[in-house]
Amino acid sequence: MRHEPRRDSRGILDPDRLLRQVRFRRRLPDPALRPWVEHYWLIDWDLTGPFDQHVVPHPAVNVVFQAQDGAAEHGEIAGVDTGLFTVTLHGAGRVTGVQFRPGGFRPFWRRPVAELTGRRIPLAPARSPDARLPAGAGRPAGTGRPAGAGLTAGAGPVCPGGDDERCRRLDDLLTGWAPAPDPVTTEAVALVEEIRADRSVLRVADLARRHTASTRRLQRLFLDHVGVGPKWVIRRYRLQEAIEQATAGPLDWSRIAADLGYADQAHLVREFTAVAGVSPAAYARSLAASRGA
Repeated sequence: MRHEPRRDSRGILDPDRLLRQVRFRRRLPDPALRPWVEHYWLIDWDLTGPFDQHVVPHPAVNVVFQAQDGAAEHGEIAGVDTGLFTVTLHGAGRVTGVQFRPGGFRPFWRRPVAELTGRRIPLAPARSPDARLPAGAGRPAGTGRPAGAGLTAGAGPVCPGGDDERCRRLDDLLTGWAPAPDPVTTEAVALVEEIRADRSVLRVADLARRHTASTRRLQRLFLDHVGVGPKWVIRRYRLQEAIEQATAGPLDWSRIAADLGYADQAHLVREFTAVAGVSPAAYARSLAASRGA
């Protein structure tokens, strides 16, 4: 199991600019939570003007607590975002976030995670009349169990103080949500980690054969535990690799497209542009300009 948080910037567009504008760091959770939680991420800023940050998200659920410009802290569950995530920061503020392992939020939500995809759900304060429901979540039809039972943020700020206290509060919060080990969750987390780490995984059918599973079963498993299908996960990680490689300067994009499983360079350019908002070449030029600023 990992003993330190990831240090890559995969998914963050123009990470050098981000680090010039804000204090960004990652911390590991309590060891008991690491089967499900990738890391905590903490950001603090004090800006003289607005700052737009763009992220090509991982296939992961996040729980986020934010306070900005003196406003009270608010918390929310952020499901997998299938597009480009853009946030504008201004003034002074802080964000304390939990990035779950892809597939790792299922024991906390206790419902199909696809219900959260593309959604942001405010966390209910513990003093709310229905304190076991996230605000805005309803009871699934035909059951007496609330969706996301047990997911509350508590009264008052969840994440005040310095880094150690913020992380300790998150440990307490997540432990209080009482996740239970589940072999199917373990399988889903391991499959996504395999896709992320093994660049040779380019097609769902190949992954299914490798694990003696049907593509249909993998589809159901991913939608239930990750929130998106396995093909989307493969494509997202390969696209993040293309974005990361663009930081290296002039590249042979036709070769990269072939390495990452795209039919040709045009397919890679179209997908890169659709998600990142600019072509690979334009993105590489913008990074060079940013570094020279």
